[in-house]
Amino acid sequence: MEAGEGAAEEEPGSGSSSSSSSRLLLFDSLVQRFLSALLEAGNYQRFVQCYQRFYKFQPEMTRSIFDQFIDRLQTSIKDEIEEIKQEGNLEKLFDSLDKLEEEAKQRTTPAWRPSGTPEEDLRSTLVPYYLQQKEFFQKSLQEREAENARLAQAVLTGRERIATMQQEIQERREAWQALSKAQKELVMAVVKPPE
Repeated sequence: MEAGEGAAEEEPGSGSSSSSSSRLLLFDSLVQRFLSALLEAGNYQRFVQCYQRFYKFQPEMTRSIFDQFIDRLQTSIKDEIEEIKQEGNLEKLFDSLDKLEEEAKQRTTPAWRPSGTPEEDLRSTLVPYYLQQKEFFQKSLQEREAENARLAQAVLTGRERIATMQQEIQERREAWQALSKAQKELVMAVVKPPE
């Protein structure tokens, strides 16, 4: 793969579309190499070894059958690969790969890689998250405590006003009772003559 990527990068004036087409060409050449290796593995001599009796009676027919078999095998494999390319949307995937490659070139910070120690990897991933959550909850707690202090102060102020109002009510009631008593005494003094 690395050699293929180098070949794709070495082409002059390769943009994303030419890079994508070079990736497709590379893929097609790999498929072609695979087919060639497959055909070499299944050469005519091996075919004849499998069908020796038939070959003894009709060698020309055996050759014809082998040629047809190879042609159909190649056609079938190429059709399957084309179908896979279309169903798998390989051209779009190659374009996505180009975009990822461009983003990687523009990135100044190195990408995260696992260290090989699961505890460290987990810690490096979870600790920042937990610290962020801790900060959020501490801020939320401070806000709630401030709100509770404000509400407690409002309750104390309300209690003081209630106590003041109760004191005023008590004083007015006592004044009213004193006035009522004085009025009764006055009425009694006016209604009953002194003896």
